[in-house]
Amino acid sequence: MMQGFYKWIYEKVLGWEAIGDFSQDSVKKCVVIAVPHTSWHDFYMGVLLRNALGVKIGFIGKKELFKFPMGIFFRAMGGAPIDRTPGQDKVKSIAKVFDDKKEFRLTLAPEGTRKKVDQLKTGFYFIAKEAGVPIIMVAFDFGKKQHRISEPFYPSGNLEEDMEMIDHFFAGAVGKVPEYSYTPFDT
Repeated sequence: MMQGFYKWIYEKVLGWEAIGDFSQDSVKKCVVIAVPHTSWHDFYMGVLLRNALGVKIGFIGKKELFKFPMGIFFRAMGGAPIDRTPGQDKVKSIAKVFDDKKEFRLTLAPEGTRKKVDQLKTGFYFIAKEAGVPIIMVAFDFGKKQHRISEPFYPSGNLEEDMEMIDHFFAGAVGKVPEYSYTPFDT
């Protein structure tokens, strides 16, 4: 019943469309990357998308976000704090979480910021590779009011080729703050 309510808000009230799906029956574990990440609006639109599709997706955030009182909210929304102190092997510690759970879909924003970037950070790639799980890409296109969801793919180990394919998927997606959108092929 709640999924229908979220879908109604997502499609009818806000006028958004989801292109693709998470195929939740076949993909119980994956890394979901969401691009472009230009505004705080991305958070609630992502939560709304996952609820409209009826798929359980979690996220991590810097531990400072999880302090009282907002920490209660972020944990209830599926969030988990991460310590970003330098010198830790964050890839291995995050990948280990997949071993401990039957179902775990982790969302990351590979830009690492809401500001304009020239290239994506690659931590998501190495987390997926280390955990042996696929990557699903989600383009947040505020220009077209669409979330484009890719088919799952496993990192091949050829980072350069895989990142080029990822860049092509996100090309043209316009963020809530258009000037901060990830534009991989602009010169």
